[in-house]
Amino acid sequence: MRKFSDDFIFGTACASYQCEGGWNEDGKGLNIWDVFSHTPGKVANGDTGDVACDVYHRYAEDNDLIAGLGVDVHRLSLSWARILPEGTGAVNAAGLAYYDRVVDDLIAKGVKPWITLYHWDLPQALQMKGGWLNRDIVDAFAEYARVVGEHFKGRVDCYMTINEPQCINILGYGNGIHAPGWKLTNADIARVYHNIALAHSAAQDALKAIDGSAQVGVVTTGRLCCPIDPAYEAAAYAKSFDLSENDFNLNGFSHSIFMDLLFFGGYEESAASYLKEASASMPKADWERMRKPDFIGLNVYNGAYTDKDGNILPDPAGRPRTHIGWPITPEVLYYGPRHLYKRYGLPIIITENGLSCNDRVFLDGKVHDPLRIDFLTRYLSELHRTIEDGTPVKGYLHWSLLDNLEWNDGYGQRFGIVYVDFQSLERTPKDSYYWYKDLVKTRTLQG
Repeated sequence: MRKFSDDFIFGTACASYQCEGGWNEDGKGLNIWDVFSHTPGKVANGDTGDVACDVYHRYAEDNDLIAGLGVDVHRLSLSWARILPEGTGAVNAAGLAYYDRVVDDLIAKGVKPWITLYHWDLPQALQMKGGWLNRDIVDAFAEYARVVGEHFKGRVDCYMTINEPQCINILGYGNGIHAPGWKLTNADIARVYHNIALAHSAAQDALKAIDGSAQVGVVTTGRLCCPIDPAYEAAAYAKSFDLSENDFNLNGFSHSIFMDLLFFGGYEESAASYLKEASASMPKADWERMRKPDFIGLNVYNGAYTDKDGNILPDPAGRPRTHIGWPITPEVLYYGPRHLYKRYGLPIIITENGLSCNDRVFLDGKVHDPLRIDFLTRYLSELHRTIEDGTPVKGYLHWSLLDNLEWNDGYGQRFGIVYVDFQSLERTPKDSYYWYKDLVKTRTLQG
């Protein structure tokens, strides 16, 4: 048995475009995923987030499920275009009123709302002006943060500015499989990272000016390496943050390609030339505006195993994988937070972790998902071990509460601990829901 401390934070998470629906209701503006998903061939099966899980109308039912788990917090993202339909300027009162209802209902049910400002659904009006490649987005994002911070002061005390800059850039601006579907040069991709880092920093300043006690973090993802033998940990650490390849596709999925901008004001000498050149071309004043977050949100699902020289080892035949095809590597929840803390020195919250399963409702009317329970037991065991060894991990948020739209994969992947029938929209808690409920109650991991 492994006991988590009483002050360890357990929670759940969802994202606006993936679950809300209500895509054109009550004055909401278009976002890039509204446009992308309505473009033929971009999302599997022609799926869209028009309805998704219909959380826009069913939030109270879903908040009951969250409260029923006994979790401390729920992480939700806001739709920027629901609040500022054009990205800047006029505020949509109906959009803020919707989030008032969600936030107030969570609080009334004993769950703290944690807000992510940006989870990939940029207002289309800003994309038409260049999106994250246009430096003006820094001021636009700060304006959005001020609107949100002023409105929710006293009700929300923890914010995450931006979710996964790496995926925003790699998938949206690099290979184009996500919205907005652009394919930029390496130099422009480096500029996008710079603008996202400045935007986080400006938003953090805005939120702190409104409420100095609020905690503000950023959520990162990327390659994390686990040594095949503990004696090789130093080499695995070095490989995790290696930016030496001159090919964006090899560098891009890295924590350091974004986080080093905030913490170190640029890149190490060993970094690829296009990264160093981009940084050198930025105004000196930009680096003075960079802000370290109060904590690091870590989204982590799998890792890579490395040898004594830091070379990534090929997957052995038959390695267990999730339904989406990702390898199952529990040790990443030991070494991943450990590596991030060594490099950046801040407390960590696991803001996403979970797996996709081929779930279904069984003949008894229940959803049995033993693979998810096994996965979570293995991963959380490693998380407990890293905490015991001194890594300051303060919380764990399961991804996801609900089955929802998995971006360009459509509705073919189920990450939730609550099953959603996407025709009837009926919710059915899975076996893993009750397993997680028991973990939260007892703070004790069995098995």
